[in-house]
Amino acid sequence: MVRRSKLLAFLLCVVTLSAQAATLQISPVMVDLQSSESATGITLRNPGDRPLYGQVRVYRWDQSNRDETLTPTQELVASPPLIQIAAQADQLVRLVRTTPAPVAAEQSYRILIDELPAPNTAPTSGVMIRLRYSVPVFVEPAGKAAQPVLSWHLDRDGQGWVLRVDNAGRRRAQIAAVQLVDSAGKVYEINKGLLGYALAGRTRLWTVPLPADADMSGSVKVRAAVNSLPAEAVVTVGQPG
Repeated sequence: MVRRSKLLAFLLCVVTLSAQAATLQISPVMVDLQSSESATGITLRNPGDRPLYGQVRVYRWDQSNRDETLTPTQELVASPPLIQIAAQADQLVRLVRTTPAPVAAEQSYRILIDELPAPNTAPTSGVMIRLRYSVPVFVEPAGKAAQPVLSWHLDRDGQGWVLRVDNAGRRRAQIAAVQLVDSAGKVYEINKGLLGYALAGRTRLWTVPLPADADMSGSVKVRAAVNSLPAEAVVTVGQPG
């Protein structure tokens, strides 16, 4: 099991790398699989002029406050697990559910793709960087499309302000472009891009860069993009701890 407080930030960064780097291109960069479906696939493209070698692994993805947890699983398997992609060629990686039964709430996985050195590569005394890519995979519950149900909280501890998002819904919330608006209408931009995910039925915490003199008393609102849609809500502000 892999558990790291900053794991999600790393995983989100490597998806961005996959879109921008010259080594490996992945399509799609997020997979939604209906619970009535037993398999899907992702396409890996090697745009370079040399063969590319890699390993594909599947993990169950969970969250606990600030921690991201990746646990090896056989609920979803990738085939082939080892890849060799010729120059300017594509490789289809199939993702197969081993128990394709309906799910009550959305299930979350991460596909990790690690580049490997070519066979018979001579050892080097220098630093050789091999990229890791991460693709989120979600298995959707059956029936009417589920939605996230979010409540927003802002607390202050000894290290600063902490934004907590509780997701009581059956679908993840991809949260981006977050702003906090105080009672006087002053806007604090928390981030411009992706902040992270609050998975279905989970709670996520983020330290937010508010200035030391920020007045969060009174009515505070949050503006954000949730699953690429604009959202606005009232924030519950706690007492300093």
